[in-house]
Amino acid sequence: MNYRHGFHAGNFADVFKHALLARLLLYLTRKDTPFRVIDTHAGEGAYDLSADEAERTGEWRGGIGRLADLSGADARSRDLLAPYLDVVGPLGAEGRPALYPGSPLIATRFLRAQDRAVFCELRPDAFEALQTRFARDKRVKTIHLDGYVGLFAFVPPKERRGLVLIDPPFEQRDETERMLKTFLEAHRKWPTGIYALWRPIKDAAEQRWLIGALRSSGVKKILRLDLCVGGAAEDTKLRSTGLIVVNPPFTFEEEARAISAFLAERLAQGPGAGCEIEWVSSE
Repeated sequence: MNYRHGFHAGNFADVFKHALLARLLLYLTRKDTPFRVIDTHAGEGAYDLSADEAERTGEWRGGIGRLADLSGADARSRDLLAPYLDVVGPLGAEGRPALYPGSPLIATRFLRAQDRAVFCELRPDAFEALQTRFARDKRVKTIHLDGYVGLFAFVPPKERRGLVLIDPPFEQRDETERMLKTFLEAHRKWPTGIYALWRPIKDAAEQRWLIGALRSSGVKKILRLDLCVGGAAEDTKLRSTGLIVVNPPFTFEEEARAISAFLAERLAQGPGAGCEIEWVSSE
């Protein structure tokens, strides 16, 4: 495995994914009963954007760096982004936080005393950083394991409420198929959980296949959310990303539409920027 998220931490895809993740987690805290978060590809947990990896790509400047000044944003967008930005913390003059939170750190900021989290990571150095970061948090279990392998054993959690984030590195050619297969197996065991499946959007045919497979799977309440920041057609950099959210909370679609529209405008890098949201399957 060669993927290192430090090169991409805080980019537009992270901002989109994490802003929506924060809304899902906030919803889970609105009931007193405990919940569990399962992150199948947790990474290091947090990232230093002044490190060499982040500086070499500078991708964060087109992501979290664009949110340093929200004075011109409408009140609704500021309110919806607040839970995410509160976790990120103060942004410097360039829009760089002291430490950019990965999904595990975001999740733990929403966990209460009665809630639990399971973070899986296969890459040895990333797991070591992850384990060290959460070693003193009794609510968290870090596991050196391929999350695709572990997820089937983790569901249903004893809390019976919670969220599964499947956020693989997409290094393998069959990553989309593995993600879909793992999700469907987990969903059969725990059909009431909230699932969030992240994906880079590079191959239109592959995305059509994935959406078609989900539509024909029989799984209900699947919401597709895509964000494109646009740019030159010949540019090979990632320009589009998306989430598949299964069993989204009642308020989530409206919130996601507002967040996506704002981010599509604020994070735009060229022609073609925009967002799409559709129900792959409903009730």
